[in-house]
Amino acid sequence: MQNDLFDSPASEPMQFSSAGFLLKQWLLPQATQLIDEVRNCVRLSPLRHFTTPGGKSMSVLSSNCGHYGWVADRQGYRYQRTDPITQKPWPEMPPQLAAKARQAATLCGFQGFAPDVCLINVYRPGAAMGLHQDKDEADFSQPIVSFSFGLPVTFLWGNTTRGGSPQRIELQHSDVLVWGGEDRLRYHGVAKLADGQHPATGNVRINLTFRMAQS
Repeated sequence: MQNDLFDSPASEPMQFSSAGFLLKQWLLPQATQLIDEVRNCVRLSPLRHFTTPGGKSMSVLSSNCGHYGWVADRQGYRYQRTDPITQKPWPEMPPQLAAKARQAATLCGFQGFAPDVCLINVYRPGAAMGLHQDKDEADFSQPIVSFSFGLPVTFLWGNTTRGGSPQRIELQHSDVLVWGGEDRLRYHGVAKLADGQHPATGNVRINLTFRMAQS
């Protein structure tokens, strides 16, 4: 049975589709520490605008940590072990980040999640992410776990095929999304970020997406 997104306790997953869950402000007690961990990672592998295979620069700034990193350029979308800017392995995924991602997945019914990549996306006002599928991973039985910090944003939750009007879910600082199972290949995206200031991140939204790139 689908829970009301506004009536459920903060510690209880709120179900917005058959296998999609929202954990409201679940990361709030650890948010400052987790954001500091992200900042340490991007000092080693700097944020950059990836380029689509068609040559278009993405509006979000991106980096990675973990055994693999997701990259996009004219050669396509893929995971690789080294940062194309530094030519070094991606920074190690901070243990606290990995542990919280595993805990969130378990709380939502996805046991044994062991992410080997964390995609770091930083949104400035005006940045957005079009509807897309996460389909570059080897094993679609593994869920996606997504952390939000900073400015609020509207998450767009579409169908398993293109088209139709996506569901709109408002995300706040320290919210977590988890989806998998029959919803694993749902189209999803992020509406254009409005201008604003947040005490934890300033003029940006930070999004961390945990995945298992290789089974």
